[in-house]
Amino acid sequence: MVLDGLGNRLKESLQRIAGRMFVDEKAIDELVKEIQKALLNADVNVKLVFELTKRIKERAIADKRKISDNRAKIVDIVYDELSGLLGGEKSEIIIEKKKPFKIMFVGIYGSGKSTSVGKIGHYYQKRGYKVAAVGLDVHRAAAPEQLKQVCENVKIASFIDRNEKNALKIYKKFEKEFERFDILLIDTAGRHELDSELVEEIKLLNKEIKPDEKLLVMNADLGQGAEKLAKGFHDSCGVSGIMITKMDGTAKGGGALSGAAISGGKIRFIGVGEKADDLELFNPKGFVSRLLGMGDLEALLEKANEVIDEKKAGDLSKRLLEGDFTLVDLYEQMEAMNKMGPLSKVMEMIPGFGNMKLPEGMVKVQEDKLKRWKRAMQSMTKIELENPEVIDSNRLQRISKGSHVPAGEIREMIKQYRQSKKLIGMMKDGDPEKLMRKMQGKFRMR
Repeated sequence: MVLDGLGNRLKESLQRIAGRMFVDEKAIDELVKEIQKALLNADVNVKLVFELTKRIKERAIADKRKISDNRAKIVDIVYDELSGLLGGEKSEIIIEKKKPFKIMFVGIYGSGKSTSVGKIGHYYQKRGYKVAAVGLDVHRAAAPEQLKQVCENVKIASFIDRNEKNALKIYKKFEKEFERFDILLIDTAGRHELDSELVEEIKLLNKEIKPDEKLLVMNADLGQGAEKLAKGFHDSCGVSGIMITKMDGTAKGGGALSGAAISGGKIRFIGVGEKADDLELFNPKGFVSRLLGMGDLEALLEKANEVIDEKKAGDLSKRLLEGDFTLVDLYEQMEAMNKMGPLSKVMEMIPGFGNMKLPEGMVKVQEDKLKRWKRAMQSMTKIELENPEVIDSNRLQRISKGSHVPAGEIREMIKQYRQSKKLIGMMKDGDPEKLMRKMQGKFRMR
């Protein structure tokens, strides 16, 4: 995952400070050097790194009292400065009551503009807006079909013209139809780099279309080149927001994040996977909080609200408090968690769990496995679903034969059920660290 290495290094550095009996100016210097190395290794812009760490040091030693009396303050300073680097406060696009509200996407080839159009269109459609997209990439032959396919996948309208080679003419052709929609997403052309021809085209479209939001799409693996790219697009059309894609990959990611800081455009969204729902509204404080292992409850609740039925969740909570947990409950919760993303990333959002490694067997239940589990459960009796402990070898063979699911996978499902039931019981203690020590111990013994 992008920036995992940075997060781990920052957490280790802060943990060393927290574990010291005495923190003096020398210790602060060591911390600053470690933070510099971590940020530079993650491709964060050099100038920004040194400005950031200078402020951290100045704030940490500003108070002439013993620094060791206030070690928590040092963590707060690092958190504040990193959050400030990434924009400080969350910056959402404010959709004005006009038809249509226009969002123009700009960026180079391979940045993920068309995919981002689909994700953001899906995001706003789920929130009750009527969304359409128009394809103005007239230079890449496959671009119109790609945009059409992306829009069909998320069920939003698209307007393309495969034959017209003038981007502005395509826009003018459909302009009257756009008035039926709340939001119009405008997919523009890219190049392998920001050349003069692309700059002129973007300037013209910006002048004639007058978009309300100009969203620069940048790939997380841009590295130090992100600064030049962000500045170039900003100069051509006045970038107002940024979308960073492929934040689920192995790229360092710091270049794109610091490129956003240099351009002055606020990061609006980050793409965290290939699916339409793999999009997060960017919250600098929550993002840094996760990096430092402090969780991000706001993001967790937003993800949960999108996939969990409120009434079902209330019913389940009531039954869990009474110790009632069935195989059907397990399936529904694992399905919901799967929709929220990898379990390891969900756990990062929970305060107290961000620094802990989940046992390998609990990290993720794949979609195809969930389908087989469902088939197996459809071959079970009501008694077996409500109390899997009654499933002996004879029942197991009957279920396996009826569902065409191997007996070993059904045993694995029952094992997961038992572990989850124990986990629910231990969560009542309210001590996540104690809980994880118990769980990790149990998995190591197996």
